[in-house]
Amino acid sequence: MSLLPSLLKNSNEETNQNKTERNVFFENSELDSLARHFVNMQRYRENIIIPKNLGPVAIKTSEEKMVESFFESCFFKSFMACVMGYGLGAAIGLFSSSVNPNIAVPGVPEKQQTAREIFREMRKTTHGYAKNFSVIGLMFAGVECTIESCRGKSDWRNGTYAGGITGGLIGLRAGVKAGILGAAGFAAFSTAIDYYMRQRF
Repeated sequence: MSLLPSLLKNSNEETNQNKTERNVFFENSELDSLARHFVNMQRYRENIIIPKNLGPVAIKTSEEKMVESFFESCFFKSFMACVMGYGLGAAIGLFSSSVNPNIAVPGVPEKQQTAREIFREMRKTTHGYAKNFSVIGLMFAGVECTIESCRGKSDWRNGTYAGGITGGLIGLRAGVKAGILGAAGFAAFSTAIDYYMRQRF
């Protein structure tokens, strides 16, 4: 008969101890539950407590974090810029070759040209534009992502620096002077585009 009160006492102490460990704001369980109600907090796994002011909060799993890090990597950004640059260059090349009235196949008189030869020349021009745009997009996105990772900031300077480096590298093929002019022009163009996009969106 003497064991029953001691067991009840031990169970009450364990319950009080568990309640105290679960408390977040106050030691008093009633005050703590009231504070949780008004703050609207919810306990998640790993002993993480997040306020739900803007709706339900879900903690990302390791797989979701891995996929998100892949999509935010410099490799994926550069690859997408290369693909989009190829598509944009192809569209511009197709348009420019289709409206060019002086398109001609070298070494073939104009009267003897067939539609197949003209289309072959248009495809060559389109592919040239697409290749150039894809290389520019790949270089610009890769340099900008690298600069952003090194600086740890996302502002207008990243695009300006990336534009200067990309324009300089492309212009160096024609000489130092062309590289300097290309760097200055590409940096100014990148700054203007970045400023317009940030103001617009």
